[in-house]
Amino acid sequence: MTALLRLILVAFGLIAVVLAGCSPSAASAPPNTGIRGIVTLGPTCPVQQVDQPPCVEPFAATLAVTSAEDGSVVARVDSGADGTFTVDVPPGDYVVVPEPGGDPFPLGQPVEVTVAAGAYSEIEVAYDSGIR
Repeated sequence: MTALLRLILVAFGLIAVVLAGCSPSAASAPPNTGIRGIVTLGPTCPVQQVDQPPCVEPFAATLAVTSAEDGSVVARVDSGADGTFTVDVPPGDYVVVPEPGGDPFPLGQPVEVTVAAGAYSEIEVAYDSGIR
């Protein structure tokens, strides 16, 4: 029975080591590497005047970060009520895809971004409110 117990403990130990190697932290981004930015919604005024600043405001939204190479989703992030977001991803080329905000508006436009090691790439994700 002692040999069987030892074998079971060894098997559980090996499973734990394998699972630890598959954890998300094993493939996580280097420190201070990723994408940050702001999500905006506009126009928010029924009539936009040429001599006035744009009628845009921060927007809380869900964004999918996809690989520019194969389109696979590598991360998801929610912007705050102030529109800001930060997501850690490894260096590479990505497309930030805004999740649909409604039917059909607000409608967000994808943003291509390149992330360098040791830096955050800054972007703005714009949603169209549909107001004209």
